[in-house]
Amino acid sequence: QVQLVESGGGLVQSGGSLRLSCAATGRTFSSYTVGWFRQAPGAEREFVGTIWKNGEITKYAGPVKGRFTISRDNTKNTVYLQMNNLRPEDTAVYYCAASDRIIASSRSYDYSYWGQGTQVTVSS
Repeated sequence: QVQLVESGGGLVQSGGSLRLSCAATGRTFSSYTVGWFRQAPGAEREFVGTIWKNGEITKYAGPVKGRFTISRDNTKNTVYLQMNNLRPEDTAVYYCAASDRIIASSRSYDYSYWGQGTQVTVSS
């Protein structure tokens, strides 16, 4: 089992950058694929990106491709979401999620463990 805690959210102006962190407990974190999802007010949760356990495979949603980058440091049990050139439409609560049963999935129901979320607000 793994527990996830997101951090790094905040308020940023359009065009700015933020780096979110997803810190995990558990000795086998390196065995987990970690995904990032987001949910804006009144909207459904949507896929942002995912990274396989060794970091060799990443996958991104179209709206963030080229602007967001996911990386991981398994020695620190942490996955990062670097967000550049942020836009007001990126405003949402961002969640990280983990699964040891998939390689790279954009489907939220494939992930067994979820963090509590961190708010990202981008002002225009």
